[in-house]
Amino acid sequence: MRASLLLMATGLTASLSGCAAYDVGPSRYNPQAYVPAKTPTELRLNQLPSPARQVAVAVYGFGDQTGQFKPSETGQTLSRAVTQGAGSILMKALQDAGNRQWFTVVEREQFKNLLSERQVIREMRERYLGETAVNPQALPALLFAGVLLEGGVIGYDTNTVTGGAGAAFLGIGAHTQYRQDTVTVYLRAVSVRTGEVMTTVTASKTIASRSLNASTFRYVAFKELLQAEMGITTNEPDQLALRQAIEKAVYGLVMEGVELKLWDFKDPAAGSPLLRDYKVERDGQFAPEQVQTAMKAADAAPPLKILATRDRLKDRDEPASGRKDGSSKESSGSGGAL
Repeated sequence: MRASLLLMATGLTASLSGCAAYDVGPSRYNPQAYVPAKTPTELRLNQLPSPARQVAVAVYGFGDQTGQFKPSETGQTLSRAVTQGAGSILMKALQDAGNRQWFTVVEREQFKNLLSERQVIREMRERYLGETAVNPQALPALLFAGVLLEGGVIGYDTNTVTGGAGAAFLGIGAHTQYRQDTVTVYLRAVSVRTGEVMTTVTASKTIASRSLNASTFRYVAFKELLQAEMGITTNEPDQLALRQAIEKAVYGLVMEGVELKLWDFKDPAAGSPLLRDYKVERDGQFAPEQVQTAMKAADAAPPLKILATRDRLKDRDEPASGRKDGSSKESSGSGGAL
């Protein structure tokens, strides 16, 4: 008895750790630095068809506009709820669009540093080479952008979904808890020539967290108590969720611009399916082909057998002598329906 309980507790804790090992990521087992895998939204950005022409864009700032601090149960904390490097993530997402084919990104977030370095170059050439004017061969003019990208992280909602479940039998049980947060980003494109806000997009991403725990508590003999506990918690990184939300916003910006004729695909036939799928997702609608496919699948599905199952249970529990037709269980036609 004691050995069986020990084996049961060990198997329960081992299965618990095995179930949660899939979600913890490579950093859980690899102490070395690694390159994060591409997200599904990043892959969709890479697979965008080529544009008719590149668009020069500038980002002066894309920061945290929520003003929220990281929640803490022990006291006040000065750590922000979301990363302050959203601008760097946006730069990377813009370059990922079509594998650096869609946007020409110019540096504006740290523009003062760029101007300072160019001033140093100008002074050094004046001192050592005797140049009295700017040499366009050594220091050409800066590239200007036709579109400004503005916006930021506008929402970080915690505990949007919470819940849990558990069960125990004879002192052996397990329970799980889960929680979801939501981060939302806003991105708009502004024309430098006219100042017009050409298009705006919003994207959100949920941040999932879950906890799994197992325990056993049982007397295995007189004055001998067996107690074992095991638990693991997985939290989706906030930075990874924000990265996917920004990548989704850039993808939506491309599609919105194509729909508004601000820019276009080099091959419209290659981009039209992507635009159609995006509009269906954005508007919450379903294409006629999807509705027709769902209706065909519903018609082809087998009918529900709830009534047949109920009759079968009734025949099983009712004695043969008590049936109105006097038939036995073996000879009943409905007994073998399922």
